[in-house]
Amino acid sequence: MTTTKPDIPNPDTANLAGQPIGYWSWVANKAVIRHIRAAMAQVDITQPQWWILNRVEAATDGLTRQELHGLLATFLDEGRDSIDLALDSLVARAWVTGPDDAGRFRLTDAGRAAKERTKEVVVRVRGEIHDGIGDEEYATVVRVLQRMVENTGGIGALSS
Repeated sequence: MTTTKPDIPNPDTANLAGQPIGYWSWVANKAVIRHIRAAMAQVDITQPQWWILNRVEAATDGLTRQELHGLLATFLDEGRDSIDLALDSLVARAWVTGPDDAGRFRLTDAGRAAKERTKEVVVRVRGEIHDGIGDEEYATVVRVLQRMVENTGGIGALSS
């Protein structure tokens, strides 16, 4: 006959469960964004520029400024001005053409090359951020955060 021990709470778990999620999610957000943006700065690109390159390339017929605002507004606390500045700088660098007569912006070959260079940085940085964290553990954290967002009236899923 085997006896099982009653569940004894892990003191570390009890301590962590009492920690404020607002604080830790804020600290994580700031640290991750700072790390990503610092790495991108080393290849002379900003995170909003990276988002624009991705969105414009994915759009077969290009995108208008207004469409970019709609697609990226939720990612930028700074709002429309930040999107406009990033877009205008990409046009000035000849990474994006436009606006054409229909107001559409499209990626250039130079923009595609910049996107490929930046993707190498993004992959490396993702590895740094995920170091020591398995896929299952990472997925659990994302599910928990999504649920907390939903529990507080937000949208808990990121569209691709």
